[in-house]
Amino acid sequence: MLKWALIFFVISLIAGFFGFSGVSAASASIARILFGIALVIFLIFLVLALMAGSAVL
Repeated sequence: MLKWALIFFVISLIAGFFGFSGVSAASASIARILFGIALVIFLIFLVLALMAGSAVL
């Protein structure tokens, strides 16, 4: 998921450099959404791991 967010971020930077502001804005918003989803998934797994670790002890 983070790989795709990074790819869309790079596309956004390249499109912005060449003056394609619409493509740049769309790619940046897709990258932001993918990063947010990856962050939420990470936090869910972190909480689950902490709960499982405390259950073992």
